[in-house]
Amino acid sequence: MDRNQLQRQVALMRSSLIEQVPNPSLPSLKLLVGYLDEQQFLQLEDLQDDVNPNFVEEIVTLFYKDSARLFHNIEQALKSRPVDFAKLDNYMHQFRGSTSSIGAIKVKNECNQFKEFCLAGNAEGCARAFQKVKQEHETLRTQLETYFKLRRQAGLAETV
Repeated sequence: MDRNQLQRQVALMRSSLIEQVPNPSLPSLKLLVGYLDEQQFLQLEDLQDDVNPNFVEEIVTLFYKDSARLFHNIEQALKSRPVDFAKLDNYMHQFRGSTSSIGAIKVKNECNQFKEFCLAGNAEGCARAFQKVKQEHETLRTQLETYFKLRRQAGLAETV
């Protein structure tokens, strides 16, 4: 595949990550169907330059490393009895902040569900919501890995 085709694939992949569609009931609003908040992701990409062409990929890598630590903490807190909902909420608050920093909107939305179960003191609901958080987290990881791989193949980033 030639470089121009790869660059088109990168552009399509990026669009699919942040795609929005018109909301038929409120035409002035858009429904989010992508994984990333466009404005936040664009801000990250704006920080990328010739000196650091892999800036976004590096930030995302750090996000996933930090996520592993927070997920471990959440899993341990979910297993403890009695469940300390304040501690759970604190861990999820930290994780939610990280998701916001990269614009991971679907993951962030699942974090909000988790928070609601914490506020209600519902351990079973927290456990179910956490599984959804992890599922969206992993789906986003797969999508972003593909995106970054395409960027490297298209020569839009330095080879890592």
